[in-house]
Amino acid sequence: METKLPPYATTGERLWFYGFRVICGLIFFFLMAPILVVIPLSFNAENFFTFTPGMLALDPEAYSLRHYRDFLTNPDWQQALRNSLTIAPVATLLSVSLGTLAAIGLSQSHVPFKGAIMAILISPMIVPLIISAAGMYFFYSRVGLQGTYWGVVLAHAALGIPFVIITVTATLVGFDRSLTRAAASLGANPVTTFFRVQMPLILPGVISGGLFAFITSFDEVVVVIFVGSAQQQTLPWQMFTGLREQISPTILAVATILVVVSIGLLSVVEMLRRRSERLRGMSPG
Repeated sequence: METKLPPYATTGERLWFYGFRVICGLIFFFLMAPILVVIPLSFNAENFFTFTPGMLALDPEAYSLRHYRDFLTNPDWQQALRNSLTIAPVATLLSVSLGTLAAIGLSQSHVPFKGAIMAILISPMIVPLIISAAGMYFFYSRVGLQGTYWGVVLAHAALGIPFVIITVTATLVGFDRSLTRAAASLGANPVTTFFRVQMPLILPGVISGGLFAFITSFDEVVVVIFVGSAQQQTLPWQMFTGLREQISPTILAVATILVVVSIGLLSVVEMLRRRSERLRGMSPG
């Protein structure tokens, strides 16, 4: 996108130049306003979901950290946080391991029906979540995984694998196959070649997919309601319960924390994407 107009631009080009920026600004506002309005409300000193007159007048007495204290001291919220922190990392590890192997396998030229296999593997991103959750519920009930820790982990891993496959596949597009052939000609076995040659170059894509898988597992609520039990009540599930049954403003504080964490993780993903492009010579260093 051009950053400034050339001096010979016509009237139509000037209108489009400024109009395009206004449209982008409106879209950005439409996407961000619902998120940004939650942040000041999380500091509300009262148990309200709206801005009080004191908040609108910027009265310091109208702001408080009471909802953050409730999150840090309430046993229900802390148990939900522990459940999320024990489920999401394991689900992410499974997603990264299986998704990376699948992406590398599908990148081989001799694999038949690659398009169909890829469509099946990324179908959890396309199929409505409620349908996937219902299917998992009936399947896990048959095999004895419904209501168990590993049932929730496997369900979240299935949702995270498509993100890993897509990011690793994108990284493998610019991968030079002659490097693995050179390593093999020097006597390296396939495992050594993978960890010493291929993995360092595709690592940004692997980590990016892992971060997306972690966010997906950490924020997911529909599947865990179907597949999990009260012992696997995660943080989003507790937020849903707080909104539906208790009308607890603590969910605003939790939402703010999750927004900050998500921004941090997405910043890491963007840094890894730029590093991956530099390693593949697609952008200047």
